[in-house]
Amino acid sequence: IDTQFSNNTSWRFVPQNYAFPVPSNPWFETFPEVINVNDLAGELTDQDFIGVKIGDLNGSAQPNALEAEPRNLEGIFKLNTADIAMKAGSEYRVAFTAPEIGKIQGYQLTLSLDPEAAEVTDLVYGVAAEENFGMRFAKEGMITTSWHRSPVASVEATTGSDELFSLVIRATTDAQLSDVLGVSSRYTAAEAYDLNDATKDVAINFTSGVVATAGFELYQNTPNPFKASTQIGFNLPEAAQVTLTIQDATGKVVRLVREDLGKGQHNLTVDRGNLPAGVLYYTVSTDKYTATKKMIVVE
Repeated sequence: IDTQFSNNTSWRFVPQNYAFPVPSNPWFETFPEVINVNDLAGELTDQDFIGVKIGDLNGSAQPNALEAEPRNLEGIFKLNTADIAMKAGSEYRVAFTAPEIGKIQGYQLTLSLDPEAAEVTDLVYGVAAEENFGMRFAKEGMITTSWHRSPVASVEATTGSDELFSLVIRATTDAQLSDVLGVSSRYTAAEAYDLNDATKDVAINFTSGVVATAGFELYQNTPNPFKASTQIGFNLPEAAQVTLTIQDATGKVVRLVREDLGKGQHNLTVDRGNLPAGVLYYTVSTDKYTATKKMIVVE
């Protein structure tokens, strides 16, 4: 996975009053990205631009990263693998297949491996190739992956018995694989897209019967430490009323926020305001889940 737009920029800006001569082909001619004004003698109005987010194929980009796009998820796309009773010091090849790969256009997710229990020592490519993976956060136990069907490939070209990829995992403690390997939306949201453009959940389907989907997750705030403001991110497995509680080192509540939020990833912006400098604790809770992390406010 390329973490930068090496052949483009993250955004392109087109004058609002520009009319594309061929609407179905925006590259028919080089479109303007500036407005030139000669001999400006006064104030001008209606000199607006429309921002185009590069890579946003279905209009679901979150340019302000504040809230997940509400969607109706239709079913689950499952990655099948064996459940293994791992022994400390041993290596295991964990192969993934997807019986319904022929029914989707693509999928993406963050694979989450408990770094206290195991580590990935190798990644063996199959249908999903090297460019479909991001290893930037592998030391945290997070591997991002995004695969899409080639435009020239037929639906029948990839079958459910084809190996998508394999993880070579070394166990550092005795553990059941399904207890330490799961699906996350921490860096890449877990979702798949069927042939009708409907969005599906993504899950790991273990042979033991355990089905792991992206559950409740609370992420470390960014930036941390912070002076003016920070963002607290989390993932909700279902719509819920969310309570954000910020406490100082003595347990005193210094900020309390409640919001009704939908399923998916969310980011709440916390302004410094009257928050005291030092170590604070933030808790995100619903009627079913709760988690707490530390953050630091500096002067």
